[in-house]
Amino acid sequence: MLKLCSCSVTDQIQASVQCRFPGSPSPFAFRRRSPVSVSCSPLSRLKLTPVQAVLSSQQKEVAEVVKSGSGSLADLLRLGSLAEDGLSYNEKYIVRCYEVGINKTATIETLANLLQEVGSNHAQSLGFSTDGFATTPTMRKMHLIWVTARMHIEIYKYPAWSDVVEIETWCQSEGRIGTRRDWILKDAATGELIGRATGKWVMMNQDTRRLQKVSDDVREEHLIFCPREPRLAFPEKNNRSLKKIIKLEDPAQYSRLRLTPRRADLDMNHHVNYVTYIGWVLESMPQEIIDTHELQSITLDYRRECLQDDVVDSLTSLEPIDGTETVSEHNGTNGSTAAREDADCPKFLHLLRVSCNGQEINRGRTEWRKKPAR
Repeated sequence: MLKLCSCSVTDQIQASVQCRFPGSPSPFAFRRRSPVSVSCSPLSRLKLTPVQAVLSSQQKEVAEVVKSGSGSLADLLRLGSLAEDGLSYNEKYIVRCYEVGINKTATIETLANLLQEVGSNHAQSLGFSTDGFATTPTMRKMHLIWVTARMHIEIYKYPAWSDVVEIETWCQSEGRIGTRRDWILKDAATGELIGRATGKWVMMNQDTRRLQKVSDDVREEHLIFCPREPRLAFPEKNNRSLKKIIKLEDPAQYSRLRLTPRRADLDMNHHVNYVTYIGWVLESMPQEIIDTHELQSITLDYRRECLQDDVVDSLTSLEPIDGTETVSEHNGTNGSTAAREDADCPKFLHLLRVSCNGQEINRGRTEWRKKPAR
């Protein structure tokens, strides 16, 4: 701690009680004392602690960046950078108090937003556009953009307030009309794996809103930043990210009808941000599951853009076991081991649709686990 003056604590207290409250009656007035002389050591004689020295160095570096206009101040302050080979990007994030939910841990929406942020920062560090589309020069020339087609997120341990999450991400080709991005989430303090995610984006013409194949020019601009060999966040055979989502048909067991996008739900591309869909899906989850379980994995297939004027229905039902038609066995009434296990780790199917005409916006699948004891 810095020693700013050589006066005693008693002298400082005596000096601090010379004031009195305006208009206070005399019994409560402080007794006036003679002014106390305070002699302070010149700041030039103070020795900086290592932490203060680092802060002083950072301030000088920030001042130089601002003065020269070279580089970005955000890049300087951001806790992220490209890997040595330039083929992946790593960044650390502190979980804020407003990002924590009822379980006293970060919400799934918080983590999805972090995935979006680190992916955008990766694209920006590679020199792609900063207009929200992460487009290459050829894509901008041809009015092409990326749109989300599928997202799969698995969380093994939710971080709490003030925990530091370290996220690594990389991108690679995915067929003729798409690209994929993968993420690895770790506890920065321990290195423990706490989550994985993967997503697929397809190319769309911004003017016609039609899907378009990835041209060779775009592919060349894109592939130079991708791993030379396929690298998957989910390398396991038949992992959850590959599971096909069947369409949920009426009547659904649970529903929340006529959800409307807020202005804050729109992203810089003027359509509903894909993280908002996660919140809408969870709105129709039964409360008894929310009270006793936490989300283990979520998969979303995006079928249609959602705009500000759309009104959305959220539908949810238990996923049938082994393709069965009814859900009674799913609740364990048949006494089977599979049913009992599934009661502890229930799985649900989800559907988001336009209220007025039933057009499919999004179909989803979630898996849940019992909340850990805290």
